[in-house]
Amino acid sequence: MAMASRLAQLRAKAAQAAELASKHGGAYYKEAMEKNKQYVVQPPTVEKCQELSKQLFYTRLASLPGRYEAFWKELDGVKQVWKNRKELKVEDLGIATLFGVELYAWFCVGEIVGRGFTLTGYKV
Repeated sequence: MAMASRLAQLRAKAAQAAELASKHGGAYYKEAMEKNKQYVVQPPTVEKCQELSKQLFYTRLASLPGRYEAFWKELDGVKQVWKNRKELKVEDLGIATLFGVELYAWFCVGEIVGRGFTLTGYKV
């Protein structure tokens, strides 16, 4: 029963959002385009979009060696900290522990979202 009322509530909210978008969508689009016109490449054609897509892909591909080097530098830093772990202060250990707990919490949130917002498990 609670699930049915929740579903009805969700449908009502979706209908409300759709109505709002249909009424104000054009104005929002115009405002967004006006604010960001410096980012629009002229002429705004499909061919230009495909060209920009290729440029983005190959630019990201070209950035991989730098990212690879940065990763190994970070890993070397972690190895140094691990070698000198006996010299760490309590504050540093506390920060590292909190960071680990935060990572685990975000992992759990991702799992819950992936299961469709259920705590009990996957729907089969």
